[in-house]
Amino acid sequence: MQESPIPFHKPYITGKELAYINQAIAHGKLSGDGPFTKSCQTWLEKSTQQSKALLTHSCTAALEMAVLLLNIQPGDEIILPSFTFVSTPNAFVLRGGIPVFVDIREDTLNLDETLIEDAITPRTKVIVPVHYAGVSCEMDTIMSVARAHGLKVIEDAAQGVMATYKGKPLGSLGDFGAYSFHETKNIISGEGGALLVNNPDFTLRANVLREKGTDRSRLFRGETDKYTWEDIGSSYLPGELIAAFLLAQLEEAQEITRQRRLVWERYHALFESLDSKGILRRPIIPKDCNHNAHIYYVLLPTKEHQEKVLNAFKENNISSAFHYVPLHSSPAGQHYGRAHGSLAMTDYQSSRLVRLPLWIGLTEQQQQQIVDIVSKEI
Repeated sequence: MQESPIPFHKPYITGKELAYINQAIAHGKLSGDGPFTKSCQTWLEKSTQQSKALLTHSCTAALEMAVLLLNIQPGDEIILPSFTFVSTPNAFVLRGGIPVFVDIREDTLNLDETLIEDAITPRTKVIVPVHYAGVSCEMDTIMSVARAHGLKVIEDAAQGVMATYKGKPLGSLGDFGAYSFHETKNIISGEGGALLVNNPDFTLRANVLREKGTDRSRLFRGETDKYTWEDIGSSYLPGELIAAFLLAQLEEAQEITRQRRLVWERYHALFESLDSKGILRRPIIPKDCNHNAHIYYVLLPTKEHQEKVLNAFKENNISSAFHYVPLHSSPAGQHYGRAHGSLAMTDYQSSRLVRLPLWIGLTEQQQQQIVDIVSKEI
């Protein structure tokens, strides 16, 4: 008998989402910046202890807001990893910025902080660490390099909600942090994101940019009797129904993280033997990092093993995937950006990485089936 399908991802529902959505409807305020939006922002500000959190309709929007706040101009250079999602460089390319791709570390698959300084030129304006799989980049070094060269830091913490570096929440360490609440993330609202403005110098303008370039937020605070067009901007707000759903998730964020960690740790134990024999490699978590169990992946010996395992999963109704095709090798990456030095580690690790199903409710039996297939195919 064929086993039941195992999906790659299942959205977790806390049980309070519909009640909160009904409350939002009853309140009669469905557009952005209603009471549920404000409650979510307050939760994020308390959680991260930062100056300002602004909900957005996506993490992409949060990144684009940060780029606008930094007045990125055509020709400005941005240092970032090639091993990331397209939203990271796109936010800059839309303003004429030039992504400069730097290689990743072997252990965490994060931006290699030791290579950043050599990539800096007179045109460099921003460093963008991407916290892959909810495991922090080496932020002390990155911030030190940034400050020494007068650069800003935007943390792409799309995968980093509820993860920390030296006890500090990811997204709260740079000048800005960008979160994602997309359906595939740990804490979700279907679509959604947030911008953490960690430098108070940018708070006032951030509110203006987010409200289509107007000072509309001042009107709602009773600081003016009308609002006007003051700056560039766009419509970055999510609606109240999205915020209502998100609040139900945020209130259970610790429990969601705890349950995901249990699934992650079961994988880690089941793969220990294969790792110790050098047959594959499990994720490595540096001692200063507390991860959020966003992704569990294994690194297989070769690309051929990657393809073999993925095909075997497909034959057994198990949804799995590799991850990013390195952006420096993509048509747009080659057109809009450039690689600094060798990106051999990026190419090597991406060619052998397999992401495994991870969601709350995944059973030990299902995980054992997944591990057995990997073991058989390598």
